[in-house]
Amino acid sequence: MATPVIMPRQGQSVESCILTEWKVAPGDVVEEGTVIAVIETDKASFDLESTAAGTVLELFWEADDDVPVLANVLAIGEEGEDVSDLRPDQEADEAPVPEPSVAPSTSQAGAPPIATSTTPSAPVGGGAEAGVSPRARKLALRSGIDPESIRGTGPGGRVIERDVQAVVEGRPRLSASALAAAQGGDLEPPARGKGLAGMALAGDMLEPGAIEGAEVEQVKGVRKVVAERMMHSLGSTAQFTLNATFDATAVQTFRKRKREEAKESGGPKITLNDLIAHALLETLKRHPSLNAHFLGDRIARFEEVHLGVAVDTSRGLMVPVVRSACSKSLEDLSTGIKDLVESCLEGTVLPDQLSGGTFTLTNLGMLGIDHFTPVINVPEVSILGVGGISLRPVRGKDGEVCFAECITLSLTTDHQAVDGAPAARFLKDLVDTLENYPGPDAGNDKGDE
Repeated sequence: MATPVIMPRQGQSVESCILTEWKVAPGDVVEEGTVIAVIETDKASFDLESTAAGTVLELFWEADDDVPVLANVLAIGEEGEDVSDLRPDQEADEAPVPEPSVAPSTSQAGAPPIATSTTPSAPVGGGAEAGVSPRARKLALRSGIDPESIRGTGPGGRVIERDVQAVVEGRPRLSASALAAAQGGDLEPPARGKGLAGMALAGDMLEPGAIEGAEVEQVKGVRKVVAERMMHSLGSTAQFTLNATFDATAVQTFRKRKREEAKESGGPKITLNDLIAHALLETLKRHPSLNAHFLGDRIARFEEVHLGVAVDTSRGLMVPVVRSACSKSLEDLSTGIKDLVESCLEGTVLPDQLSGGTFTLTNLGMLGIDHFTPVINVPEVSILGVGGISLRPVRGKDGEVCFAECITLSLTTDHQAVDGAPAARFLKDLVDTLENYPGPDAGNDKGDE
């Protein structure tokens, strides 16, 4: 009896996954645990493994299909087995073509639609079969265009003058071989061909959607999700960014001491990013207005900080979340961040680990960036960007100016939820905390409101 492999549920909030790539084909023999496909949620990608052993009988979906969770993905069994009962109910890709209705009277009918495509193509119910109007034929011959190659928009698919005009305005003339390539291979000409007076030759023809001199790929998967979220963030919020620089002498000294201790105890290797994150969490306790979500007509301020950490992966930007980060020790926070970063890079992060953040930290300092404008991860109201280390003049306690290692912090905040002054007070408090790290005032609670 044939056995289906279903699309697993990837977290409580995931209702469907995109099947990005098949690893098997009908007729392949697989074992239990064999990777049969690559799937993506709106957060990350995963390997889909077979839950049965046998021969792949049928694939029920195409690559790039959006597959509901718990739906049958493919069938595995013995060759020749019937799988009709296992096929998922899929809606037709296209609505049925309606029956033609009686044409409205001349007084009621509007103007026929203007052709929006300027690509010559083989006639479908048009061209030679539906005819070419005299004015269209005259314009086509004058322009060096074969009117029989144009898709008509007139009555019954007849090629009319505006069809030819659209081609004249948008595409070059085609050589005989280029015209044959367009009709036989559904190819498109470039804006200007390499032939005489810009005529398109057969070698100039491009695949539909191609751009001459460029490699074109579809925006999909994590890249598509990031694009949509960034546009939504910038289009739905009133973002402003404040920059401040802190003297990193104290955190550098503390980091070196912790590293020496780690060599003896075998504890985690504390990084500058860990120390900044820890100081950030302490500061947010005193400024709850920035640890919040803006929900249109409501603002939700959270008691605990669920810290999102931006991670650059080969599949795109991911932001895993350290839950209840404010209650963790420095060592536990460091370990938690490293574990999440590693799971993102390996592609094993779970969807539920990529949602629920209340504040996000992003660091581009290791790439040589001094300061930048981070984009808020909505519905959060703030995000902190960390720049690289640079030597800058600072005034010492004795009043003399000396050079010190400094780091710039860039705080982007949604003005719908937080005004400029509270955001500035938070950033100043964070700078003071870092410059006196781990000072005795790190755990005090003092609001900004």
